Amino acid sequence: MCIAGPVNLQNVTALLHEGTGFVRDGAEIVDLREVTGLDSSLLAALLAWMREARAANHPLTVENMPSGLKTLAQLYGVEELLPATPRP
Repeated sequence: MCIAGPVNLQNVTALLHEGTGFVRDGAEIVDLREVTGLDSSLLAALLAWMREARAANHPLTVENMPSGLKTLAQLYGVEELLPATPRP
């Protein structure tokens, strides 16, 4: 699943529902390469998708995590909950 464009309070609800469907269908990667802007709502969506994947008993990895998202995850103390591969 590839996330593109900005992710913020205005659009996160639709994105959350769409992403939850992908995770339920077995998506194992969330690619953030095309994210152009973000706030803490993206972190909340990722954590919700991680819970969904855990409940379905399959892995979910975050690829190309923007540095701003890493900073937010560290600030909130949840960095270890987001299995991630480094951004090139």
